[in-house]
Amino acid sequence: MTQAIKFRLAGYSPPDSTHSQASIHFKECLEKRLGNAVDVDVYWNILDFGYRADDLLSMVECGLLTMCYFSTSYLTSLFPELYQLEIIDLPFVFENEESAHSALDGALGKYLTEKTEEHTGYRVMGYWDNGFRHLSNLLRPVRAPADLKGMRIRLQPNEVHIKTFELLGAIPVPVDLKEGIEKIVSHEVDAQENPLANTVTYGVTDHHNHITLSAHFFGARGLYIHKESFDSWPEDVRIAVRESAREAIRVQRELALSKEKALRIQLEEEGIEIVDLTPPERKVFVEAVEPILNDARSRLGGELFPLIEKGR
Repeated sequence: MTQAIKFRLAGYSPPDSTHSQASIHFKECLEKRLGNAVDVDVYWNILDFGYRADDLLSMVECGLLTMCYFSTSYLTSLFPELYQLEIIDLPFVFENEESAHSALDGALGKYLTEKTEEHTGYRVMGYWDNGFRHLSNLLRPVRAPADLKGMRIRLQPNEVHIKTFELLGAIPVPVDLKEGIEKIVSHEVDAQENPLANTVTYGVTDHHNHITLSAHFFGARGLYIHKESFDSWPEDVRIAVRESAREAIRVQRELALSKEKALRIQLEEEGIEIVDLTPPERKVFVEAVEPILNDARSRLGGELFPLIEKGR
C-alpha cells in the first residue's frame, strides 16, 4: 500500500477568520478528490505554537510545512527581487473587489506568480482576499482630502502608506499595532485605517464614530506551496491541489465579501456614520496621490500597470 502524502497547511488567523475557513475547505476538497492518498493537517494560527507569523514562509520554503497563506506585501522585504509585488499595495490601483480579483486571476497574477516562482522555493496556487483598507476617525465625516487636514492618523510603518496620507493632508503616526491601539484608545491619534473586520476586532469603533469606505489600499494573501514537494507529486495530485486551491479561493472571497456586508450593517445599527465616496469624490483622492503612482510606474516598469487594465 502506497503511503499517503502528508500535507501540512498553516496560517496566522483565528479559526473563525475567512482564511481559516477557506483552509478547511481546501482540506475537504483535496481529501475528497484524493481520498486516502493524502493526509491533510491544518494549523490555524502558527503564533499559538510560539512562532512568528513570518516564520511561515521559511518553513514552507524548507519543506517543514507544505503550504501557507501570507500577505504579498511582506515578500518584497524578504525577497528584494520581487519588487514587482509592490504594485498590489499602491493606493487606489483597484477600483473594487471585482477589479482586484480579475487582475490577480488574470494577466497581473500570472506575471507576479511567475516572478515569485522564479526567485523563491514556492509554487503559487493563487491569491486570497485580505480586504480593502478604509478610514475611521473620531472627528468628522471624511469625503475629501481637505477633511483630513491636520488629522493625526495611525499607520503601519510602511513608506508608501506614510507618503499616501501625507499627500492627502493627514499627519502620519507610523507605529506597530499594539502601540497603535493604545494611541487610538487614549485619543493620541484621531484616525486609523484598516479593513472593517480589523477595525471591529481591535475595538476601534468604541472610539471612532466616522468611517469612510475609501478602499485606498487592497490586501492580497498568496497561497504558497513547497516547490520541491509539489513538483515531485504525480500529475493527478498536482491537478487536485490546484483545483482544490481554486475552489478555496472562490469560497474565501465569497466569505470575505459577505463578512464585509454584515459588518457594515452591524456598524450602522450601532450608530456609526458610514460614508460612501461617489466616483467624483474618489477621483479627487486618486489625483492627490498621483505622485506615488507616477513614481511606481518609473520604478516598476511600464509593463505592470497595463496588466491591471487587462484584468478590468
